[in-house]
Amino acid sequence: MNTEVFAARHIGISEKDLPQMLKTIGVDSVEQLIHETIPDDIKLKKPLDLPAGISEHEFLDHLQELAQKNKVFKTYIGLGYHESLTPSPIKRNILENAGWYTAYTPYQAEIAQGRLEALLNFQTMVSDLTGMEIANASLLDESTAAAEAMTMLFELRNRQQKKDNASKFFVSEEVLPQTVSLLETRAIPLGIELVIGNHETFDFSSEYYGVLLQYPGKYGQVYDYGSFVEKAKANEIKVAVAADILSLVLLKAPGEWGVDVVVGTTQRFGIPLGYGGPHAAFFATKEEYKRSIPGRIIGVTKDTDGNRALRMALQTREQHIKRDKATSNICTAQVLLAVMAGMYAVYHGPEGLKYIANKVHKHARVLVSTLESHGFQQTNTAYFDTITVKVKQVEKLKQATEGKGINLNYVDPETVSISLNEAVSDQDVQVLVSCFLEAHNIQRKEANIAKEEAIPTALQRKTAFLEHEVFNSYHSETELMRYIKRLERKDLALNHSMISLGSCTMKLNAASEMLPLSWPHWGNIHPFVPLEQAQGYQDVLKSLEDQLNVITGFSATSLQPNSGAQGEYAGLMVIRAYHESRGEGHRNICLIPASAHGTNPASAVMAGMKVVVTKTDERGNIDVADLEEKVQLHAENLAALMVTYPSTHGVFESSIKQITQLIHDNGGQVYMDGANMNAQVGLTNPATIGADVCHLNLHKTFAIPHGGGGPGVGPICVAEQLKPFLPSNPVIKTGGKEAITAISAAPWGSALVCLISYGYIKMLGAEGLTNATKAAILNANYIKDRLKGKFDVLYTGERGRAAHEMIIDCRPFKANGVEVTDIAKRLIDYGFHAPTVSFPVAGTLMIEPTESESLAELDRFCNAMISIREEIDEASADEPNNVLKNAPHTLGMITNDIWEHPYSRQKAAFPLPYVAENKFWPSIRRTDEAFGDRNLICTCAPIEAYAEA
Repeated sequence: MNTEVFAARHIGISEKDLPQMLKTIGVDSVEQLIHETIPDDIKLKKPLDLPAGISEHEFLDHLQELAQKNKVFKTYIGLGYHESLTPSPIKRNILENAGWYTAYTPYQAEIAQGRLEALLNFQTMVSDLTGMEIANASLLDESTAAAEAMTMLFELRNRQQKKDNASKFFVSEEVLPQTVSLLETRAIPLGIELVIGNHETFDFSSEYYGVLLQYPGKYGQVYDYGSFVEKAKANEIKVAVAADILSLVLLKAPGEWGVDVVVGTTQRFGIPLGYGGPHAAFFATKEEYKRSIPGRIIGVTKDTDGNRALRMALQTREQHIKRDKATSNICTAQVLLAVMAGMYAVYHGPEGLKYIANKVHKHARVLVSTLESHGFQQTNTAYFDTITVKVKQVEKLKQATEGKGINLNYVDPETVSISLNEAVSDQDVQVLVSCFLEAHNIQRKEANIAKEEAIPTALQRKTAFLEHEVFNSYHSETELMRYIKRLERKDLALNHSMISLGSCTMKLNAASEMLPLSWPHWGNIHPFVPLEQAQGYQDVLKSLEDQLNVITGFSATSLQPNSGAQGEYAGLMVIRAYHESRGEGHRNICLIPASAHGTNPASAVMAGMKVVVTKTDERGNIDVADLEEKVQLHAENLAALMVTYPSTHGVFESSIKQITQLIHDNGGQVYMDGANMNAQVGLTNPATIGADVCHLNLHKTFAIPHGGGGPGVGPICVAEQLKPFLPSNPVIKTGGKEAITAISAAPWGSALVCLISYGYIKMLGAEGLTNATKAAILNANYIKDRLKGKFDVLYTGERGRAAHEMIIDCRPFKANGVEVTDIAKRLIDYGFHAPTVSFPVAGTLMIEPTESESLAELDRFCNAMISIREEIDEASADEPNNVLKNAPHTLGMITNDIWEHPYSRQKAAFPLPYVAENKFWPSIRRTDEAFGDRNLICTCAPIEAYAEA
């Protein structure tokens, strides 16, 4: 074995495994299997035009070289991004720990209690600091969260029908520029009119339904918004505030003014800058709006035995259920980053956060005092960490600061703003002063006394926060390390066993791809530094765009969307802009097959399109006759078709080119959902099937880890005619010549984790990428044929083959009283996370093994499924006290003195011999969803509150 070939480490199947697998499938070679799986007319005629793969040590050397091209300055730009210090035990035990970064979204609560507790801590932290009643488990970035607030308040106004003519949303000119740009993107398709101005002269007219304020303002001024909010409430105008979370340690909580929503980012709670992300945003609001909150909420409930349990609450809001009626297309969170930010608060506690906030604030006051004593004018009347200074020699100041490796925010030819952070030392403050003095040729005087007061008494925080025990117990590294480990042990992640989730592609996240995330030359770059300071990033991001262009067959890529749902929305907005540029802005019909992902209809509605659903046939394919009928009916207004390929049913539909041609012939564009790209890379591509734009889930096909439910990255790749419309950024120019406004806050979205996908492609190379796709298809068909006769596969291609995933039908087992959920929970006893449950077809499991799993692991999974099939045969609808209905079985249940079940403890806990070698114990039994939704508790409430509920 060549130990330097990365593909051999990434792909789990070896040459010696092939004969057995091919025999089971009934083919002579992998090439025959691919021939029988993918239609001939869409196969690529030549290999990917990418270099050969490189070894892991060559990649790490290469990235070290590129890292040195990034200049790590002391950056005081601010604008929503600040250097922060990641505590080492959090970095080592969470960020660099596969037990945390390879876990899946906590849909199976029984094997996700650790992550769920960490997210509950995050929600509690946010609720406490903002003064709001309820918070979600994070959003993508501050600007996205602000846009979600704008649309949520708009929807509330529509629902309440109080002010039918109120469609204006006021945005303070103090709001961050990237947020304003993103609000513009979101407002236009929904018919919201943005009005940007000075909140102090706002007229509170009846045309307005909501406002957005920034606290503190973008250049540091801290405003007292109390009377403003009172007037807004008197005029039935709802108020959202974008707040700096560290400032809320010292500043009055917005919730005390009675605002409706508070949003922001938790980046400065120990998360690297990472050239813009990923960072966990927060969204907090009033409990009365709980059924309108975008994203996910973690709630407290009880399990079968009445024990406290956590799970994702109020899931009927999710897009897969509400589809085109959904008010948001956000179906994810920034879980890994939220966990880190929440743990930052756990580690430091309220007193630690006060120390950090006071240190930052004191440095700002010392800087102001010293500059003012030398004749400079600081214009903010109240501030926390950001000051605004009038200067006469801006160019000389710039030379002086850059010469000392410092970035400031140059507001205009006479004004500079400086945002301090927790990494700033006393010495750093004096170096800043020396730059001002040097630029203006002023002699230094002794004046280091901090300015007396910079936060008026009325704006000082008087309320307590983080009083719960969890924030006051783990302040030593030993205790924190053990707490993190205790939570980790409650979660099943990829470092324990295969997670065969259909449509979610839980593949290996290689250590060599992950290591650079911890390097300071990648982590400590502000997204708005001059491009020449980020040349390493620019090289990687440009190369990744080029790699994705080759893989998709398209002309250009935008890396800005920081989730798959954002990618969908970005793609549709680009299509919208294209039609408008041709004088065809009336085109607003989006055709979506019934089998599509639930985020598809939600994204289309957000983009201002009207959804028309097309049928699927009995084989799960798009019903071409129905599609033709709908196309002809809507030809004049046809904007787009959204199609997932291979289909959501795990099939390469042979009619795909006929379908895309039909759309083009009638003036529409084809959007391909890239969720199933793991079955295409190197064998076919979106351009070949006739698509015009696709998004790619880098957290699926391209190896960015799911992180327990985020980060995700969802860039879009486009054909030549759509290239001019790729999204821009108001601070650092990106995108096409006729760019749409921002999709995410940062110019290149979650740039830090793009290093992973760059490494994945770089190390696999053209041949490795193609072989990975073949292995994914091979593994799926092996599982399908090993389970033949035990479980029926719902859909296959015309030659009986699956793509990279398949759907098995569990509905017939209802005759035995067994539901698909029972199978999912029983798999936990066998040490496996369930495949995707009841999507896209109710009562089914969608299985996707990926290319990373070994034959031994595939067999363990198949043996578990076959054993469960035997248990189904033993079950009876008349006797619910069986091993399936009682699953999963906890250690407490197995060791209890009382055992009132007609099967043995061994069968319950150790159903197959391999389980005993690596037993995973779920920490709770099945959760009671209904109880939790009736008694919604979404913070670390005292045990008394839970008992009362």
